[in-house]
Amino acid sequence: MQIGFVGLGRMGGNMVTRLRQGGHDVVAFDFSAEAVAKAQEQGATGVDSLEALVAALDAPRRIWIMVPSGDPVQQTLDALAGLVDPGDLLVDGGNSNFHDTQRRGAELAERGVRFCDVGVSGGVWGLQVGYCMMSGGEEQDMEALKPALDTLAPPDGWLHVGPVGAGHYVKMVHNGIEYGMLQAYGEGFEILKNGQFDLDLGAISHLWNQGSVVRSWLLELAERAFANGSELEGIRGYVDDSGEGRWTVQEAIDTSTPAPILTLSLLARFASRQDESYSAKVIAALRNEFGGHAIHKE
Repeated sequence: MQIGFVGLGRMGGNMVTRLRQGGHDVVAFDFSAEAVAKAQEQGATGVDSLEALVAALDAPRRIWIMVPSGDPVQQTLDALAGLVDPGDLLVDGGNSNFHDTQRRGAELAERGVRFCDVGVSGGVWGLQVGYCMMSGGEEQDMEALKPALDTLAPPDGWLHVGPVGAGHYVKMVHNGIEYGMLQAYGEGFEILKNGQFDLDLGAISHLWNQGSVVRSWLLELAERAFANGSELEGIRGYVDDSGEGRWTVQEAIDTSTPAPILTLSLLARFASRQDESYSAKVIAALRNEFGGHAIHKE
């Protein structure tokens, strides 16, 4: 199929490459001329503006947006909405908040522009193994995108999960679960490292993937991470969050759903960013006040 692609970052650029490997006609745009040039090397048609992208596509157009959530998505959709024709289809493949996605779908529908959302998982490995994709929108739009989705995903790797917003909703919860899994592996390996035995964590990672109930792709990546030693030299224990974990916890609150593991995993990321815990200072001071417990000076 012919498809326009906006956003050629780490995932977007690889997705364009995979689409080209599948024989699709891709028209690609990014504000980075270097990123556009890389897409052209893969056989995509590179353009230098959204106007040029829309002009290069045959109607009805299919345009996939792969830009950061929030204002970048909104600005891109607003710009494209003024350029495309009724019946054209816009796809948000980023990690947008599903509430924003539902609102954007309604606004675009008033202008006759079709819209769907695709939550994409796979990271930098997607080019090689394919992307797991959770799609929200109308059935006819899924059919229009099916050739591209079939190429981007591994077998059985994409699913139409519901109406507009459902794709990003499922991806949000997916990422919340990921927070909990990462935290469990991190804590488990820290216990192993701090114990009385001199353990090869890379070898244990490999072992646990041989039929163990905790085997997973994340554990395979742990084996790779430990390849240069269990000290993980050069890596600071500072863990960012990109938003989906927060949104998952907020959804748990809004729906009165108990989610202690996912919530604590998010809070553990906040703790990882503290050079010094003020709350711990308060606790140490209070223990000294009521019990005379020793204080460790800075």
